[in-house]
Amino acid sequence: MNGAMTGASAGAPVDPWLLAKLVCPVTRTPLRWDDARGALLSDAAGLAYPVRDGVPVLLLREAVAI
Repeated sequence: MNGAMTGASAGAPVDPWLLAKLVCPVTRTPLRWDDARGALLSDAAGLAYPVRDGVPVLLLREAVAI
């Protein structure tokens, strides 16, 4: 639904403690932070999940194919 991963509220890195616990809701595999996109990436699903105001948005409808 949302193709853009840029903007004033995007790009906030996720706390390493939280990142270690997050998984892709589609594949249940770990996510990784991508500075260039300002998003969490699921390599297994080929998806980028946005982070808005420091909060990961792990909804499939918000994910962008990478």
